[in-house]
Amino acid sequence: MTQGPNLQGLSHQAREAKSWPFEQARLLLDRITRLRLNDAERDLAATLFAQGKFAEAVQTLPALQKPVVFQCGYGASGLPHLGTFGEATRPTIVRNAFRALTEDTIPTQLIVFSDDMDGLRKIPDNVPNKAMLEEDRDKPVTSVRDPFGEYESFGHHNNARLRAFLDSFGFEYTFMSSTETYKSGRFDEVLLRILARFDAVQAIMLPTLGEERRATYSPFLPISPKSGKVLQAPTVERNVEKGTIVFPDEDGTLTEVPVTGGHVKLQWRPDWAARWTALEVDFEASGKDLVDSVRVSNKIVKALGGEPPEAFHFELFMDENNQKISKSKGNGLTIEEWLRYGAPESLTYYMYQSPKSAKRLYFDVIPKATDEYLQQLDALVRKKAEGDNAAQLDNPAWHVHRGAPPAKGSPVSFSLLLNLVSAADASTKELLWAFIGRYIPGATPESEPLLDKLAGYAINYYEDFVKPSKTFRAPTDQERAAMEALVGKLKALPAGADAEAIQNEVFEVGKAAGFEPLRAWFSALYEVLLGQSQGPRFGSFVAIFGVDRTIELIEKALAGELVAA
Repeated sequence: MTQGPNLQGLSHQAREAKSWPFEQARLLLDRITRLRLNDAERDLAATLFAQGKFAEAVQTLPALQKPVVFQCGYGASGLPHLGTFGEATRPTIVRNAFRALTEDTIPTQLIVFSDDMDGLRKIPDNVPNKAMLEEDRDKPVTSVRDPFGEYESFGHHNNARLRAFLDSFGFEYTFMSSTETYKSGRFDEVLLRILARFDAVQAIMLPTLGEERRATYSPFLPISPKSGKVLQAPTVERNVEKGTIVFPDEDGTLTEVPVTGGHVKLQWRPDWAARWTALEVDFEASGKDLVDSVRVSNKIVKALGGEPPEAFHFELFMDENNQKISKSKGNGLTIEEWLRYGAPESLTYYMYQSPKSAKRLYFDVIPKATDEYLQQLDALVRKKAEGDNAAQLDNPAWHVHRGAPPAKGSPVSFSLLLNLVSAADASTKELLWAFIGRYIPGATPESEPLLDKLAGYAINYYEDFVKPSKTFRAPTDQERAAMEALVGKLKALPAGADAEAIQNEVFEVGKAAGFEPLRAWFSALYEVLLGQSQGPRFGSFVAIFGVDRTIELIEKALAGELVAA
């Protein structure tokens, strides 16, 4: 995922692009001109934008020189997972589309904001030393001891895990810690504003709560000076001039603390609104489950005199049981697990695709996502060679690579590699390359770096998921006759027959044998020969595995040797 693409000369195509990131980018451009410019300035900007003179517009209109702020949040009470990664991926994709739309002339910033001042309410299932965490329950996550014993707190540990992964993907971002932001005074102004407009905030929040919670609700969560815990305590007194609140501490003692300087934090909906206001956030994507929360937070922003950001709602990821991915449960995939079995780009592609549709986030989606990404990359490389910028911008691979795709993709699909590993029982990339080198003369790991990486992922995926579940079966009488006929056809092939010629012969054999539908013939080949129900084009498999080796494999299957093994 290369940084620093050349985004000049793309504004015209970006204005017409139909992919969802460009739709959001255009809304964002409308937003900043509406909020930052007066009527005359907007007219001038529109004229210059239409002429592609973005640099001149930015130079002439200083209000456009202020960064456009994208933001995403991270709940630091649990370890990062792939849903967390998606939180950063989506605004990054929109940010890059915005940069292309404006020819990279208007500055942008992505803030990754960690809610590490939240009290630890639930103990995650996927961490050690749970008893120690139980002792620190309800303290800010950055005051909870690290169960791994590596960092000064659990919050610092989780933040480091998140940043290391974002850095490994080359994200360009500004990291912000809730703890540091509150304690440094960055939020002081907006906190004092909430104190002054307490009743207006309450009027927005109380109708959203149950009767019992309404009785004690306050937007301020004081941090007990005695226990250090984040308390759900009512605000019994307010002093706007002093900037303080009074609340009953855990022992019932009335305690006065400033709302500034990290002595309180905000309930999460007011906190979201305060963050948008203080940081002047322009764009934030969030899950469909947060639609109501966004609506409420937007009202609070307006009550504070701010302007809510452009909102983009995406559907949620589900685990293999169609349950929502949860940091505390640790269900679904981890970051490390996806990267053991699939290319990083395939993960970004999966995040990009159909954001308005719910998707499963489990091991079995990786091969399909990888091959779809490779197909899109091949199409993008062709369009780039043809100089078709318009088609490039709507290709998912353009967004995956942030406008700077590699010069070529992989000449071999991931599914084909998986089947090659299975048939060859390959345990190392060197064994795989022995086959690949014959299939693609002159190819080496150095000349095909993406293919070399895919080979490693294929071996890992095969060993962990395919091999343990392989189930060979004996052919039916119809299948046996067809496979015997296929052996004859393969033996009669001229030397050097390509994948297409082989595929045609396989197709004709199945058709002559009366398979209906014809895909049942191809399913039979994989079930009998490889112990699995599906695979890539069989002709491609034969071409890379070798005609002689395929004949030997079929003959073993017909002799019952594969089932016995």
